[in-house]
Amino acid sequence: MAGKKIEHVGIMVKDIEASIAFYRDIVGLELKYRMRHTNGVIELAFLGFANAEETELELVQGYNDKLPQEGKVHHIAFTVDDVEVEFVRIKTLPVQLIDQEITTLPNGSRYFFFYGPDGEWIEFFQTTR
Repeated sequence: MAGKKIEHVGIMVKDIEASIAFYRDIVGLELKYRMRHTNGVIELAFLGFANAEETELELVQGYNDKLPQEGKVHHIAFTVDDVEVEFVRIKTLPVQLIDQEITTLPNGSRYFFFYGPDGEWIEFFQTTR
């Protein structure tokens, strides 16, 4: 596998504006970028520390309006060199895919999801950044 780093951790939120303000003003993260997902419904915002090439926090609004008190972390993403190669490789393993095809975001980044052993969502992510 051509993994590089943990790409981001996605947290489901009810109000993306309030969450951006909280993680900016209270935690000290800066908004790196935001976008509407290719599906036209989900809003995404990526935050991190200034001038740091570390794991980002992804806020996800519009995926699930009924957030539980616990378990708001939606997925963990790993940066990969070639998402197509990884998609083919994962399909040969005893792993259950969530996505049946690779998704391309408006910025050109590409990803797919599959389940971990306890049902957690794992994302392989090829970034354009």
